[in-house]
Amino acid sequence: MSSRRRSSVAEAHDIYLKYHRHIGDEAEAKEDVPTTDLGGRDHKPVPTFPMFHRVMKTGVIYATSRALSHGFSNTTEEEWANMGQGAPETGPLPGAPSRDFTLTIPDSELEYAPVTGLPELREKVAQYYNHLYRQGKDSQYTIDNVCIVPGGRAGITRVMAILGTVQVGYFTPDYTAYEQALGLFLRVSPSPLLHRNVNEALMPAGEFEFQCQGRGLGAVLVSNPANPTGQSIEGDTLKEYLDIARRTSTSIIMDEFYSHYYYDGEGVSPEDGGADNDTNWPKTVSSASYIDDVNADPILIVNGLTKNWRCPGFRVCWIVAPKEIVSMLGSAGSYLDGGANAPLQRLALPLMDLDFIRRDAWALQKHFRAKRDFLLKELANLGIRVMWKPTATFYIWADISQLPPPLNDSLVFLEECTKHKVICVPGVFFDINPRGLKQVHRSPCIANVRFSYGPKMSTWNLEFSRLAR
Repeated sequence: MSSRRRSSVAEAHDIYLKYHRHIGDEAEAKEDVPTTDLGGRDHKPVPTFPMFHRVMKTGVIYATSRALSHGFSNTTEEEWANMGQGAPETGPLPGAPSRDFTLTIPDSELEYAPVTGLPELREKVAQYYNHLYRQGKDSQYTIDNVCIVPGGRAGITRVMAILGTVQVGYFTPDYTAYEQALGLFLRVSPSPLLHRNVNEALMPAGEFEFQCQGRGLGAVLVSNPANPTGQSIEGDTLKEYLDIARRTSTSIIMDEFYSHYYYDGEGVSPEDGGADNDTNWPKTVSSASYIDDVNADPILIVNGLTKNWRCPGFRVCWIVAPKEIVSMLGSAGSYLDGGANAPLQRLALPLMDLDFIRRDAWALQKHFRAKRDFLLKELANLGIRVMWKPTATFYIWADISQLPPPLNDSLVFLEECTKHKVICVPGVFFDINPRGLKQVHRSPCIANVRFSYGPKMSTWNLEFSRLAR
């Protein structure tokens, strides 16, 4: 390894480690960092507030912080190619139904909402799942099966809070915030589900059952479709996963936040000549299709307005689960977060009308499919490989291993990108590490980068010329 390459890698990894140890730019600028003095035997930096636990940041926050060091800010945002963004564009989409966000707050809504959410919104969420995924089934969701939460991460935190002393399985790569959620409660013992074949995007059902039984798992947390790979467990495989959950008494916590972002459906959109009524829905996927008894099967579904409805600022999401578990979630919410925003729950009601959802999902899929295809083409032109073409989400899990060193290291790659006003997320953040036991330079995701096509693509030609440099 050349000295220049070695220096670039060491610098990028050192920045990463300092960030996670909370020795930020301000501390680095000071020469008088506090130290201990144990009779000359030890001389190590001491955190400013040792009585507090140091919390790791997520990948998006890390990437943004590195961009900030190169001039990224709210006032310069338009000058940057933010392909690290974990949120979709929020403005009007071509062909999508209009959204009225006019808000008048009566005095009655200045009170707390119920900790499990407004009954009217819970009812609409239950109708959504029954209509799309449970028609003709004896067991139907009711408001007792729905808990409204102030964001998906708050919802997952509530779930972790009510779990008993169990092992919780998780996949890698997966959503970066799972790392913190899995490491938050002492009763929860994180247990990675390892792919025998590293080239597998998804774990076969038989292997999933083998690992659930062999590890004695109490629960599994999984994003489906998956962030960051854009792959999806569906059809017979998804059905088998739920059958396994019943047989092994393993709860599956299904993060379905991208369940409207599918690009391989066979239907025809109304804009292209398909029917514009309830007979013609775009492809969406939910484990709700394969639940036998909504109050007995140990399946929890987490979803909300953040991604599928493109309203991340609402912080209005939900968990759909057996009613006994919803009651537990309400108890946890009473001391964890206090419940979701009352006025915005009311404002969300029209967004849950079924006809609105159908037309909006058609427009969303057409718009984001075009962005996906553009990004795939431009990455290929740069020699950046994509092993798995995303069938869902708005992310591309790219392989930079064939780039010339040291650019084949995702932490170095980010550092160089930010010098050219481009943001992406290094793959190491998706190598979930709840107890901090892994060494970053040995991560199997060190040569992967997540690119997001969530933002607007109005300036992408300019952005890719920067990335090429």
